Amino acid sequence: MAHIDRRPGIRPRPSFGRRLDIAARACFPGCITILLMLLTQAPLGLPGQAASLPAVALGCVWFWSLFRPAALPPPIVFLIGLLMDLLGYLPLGVGAFTLLAVHGVALAMRRSLSRRGGGWIWIVFAGVAAAASLSIWLMVMLLTFRLLSPYPAIFIAVLAAAIFPLLAVPFASAHRSIANPERA
Repeated sequence: MAHIDRRPGIRPRPSFGRRLDIAARACFPGCITILLMLLTQAPLGLPGQAASLPAVALGCVWFWSLFRPAALPPPIVFLIGLLMDLLGYLPLGVGAFTLLAVHGVALAMRRSLSRRGGGWIWIVFAGVAAAASLSIWLMVMLLTFRLLSPYPAIFIAVLAAAIFPLLAVPFASAHRSIANPERA
């Protein structure tokens, strides 16, 4: 939970409504990620809709890990990964491991990417999404003892890179307003 006011001095305790507002703002990144993942599984009849689950999860975890890492800690990323495994019919642990790796890369590159523009963040994400989809493909092959076509992994990587700007624009707006606990 975010600190309400960091300046020294005597202040009255924040009201229950304000504390609830701060908690809701802090939970926004995890909740919106889960909501978007559930939305990808809705029966919309779109071609390639099953591949949008890992693409959306990768984009959400990458964005929120870069811009609001305190609101998306590793245990939440782990739970989001397990949900991705269950919704996407993946062997348990594949999505969790991949999303935790993406989260770790985002945290490691956070300082260097914060000085760059959105184009650099997108290019680096495209590389991370390619590596993540390759790792998902390899782990599924190893855990199921079957040779699988690489085309779904390539499609997931391309789809993740294409979806990221569509996610980043509203997320950036939410990052400055709805998801900012300091503005509560």
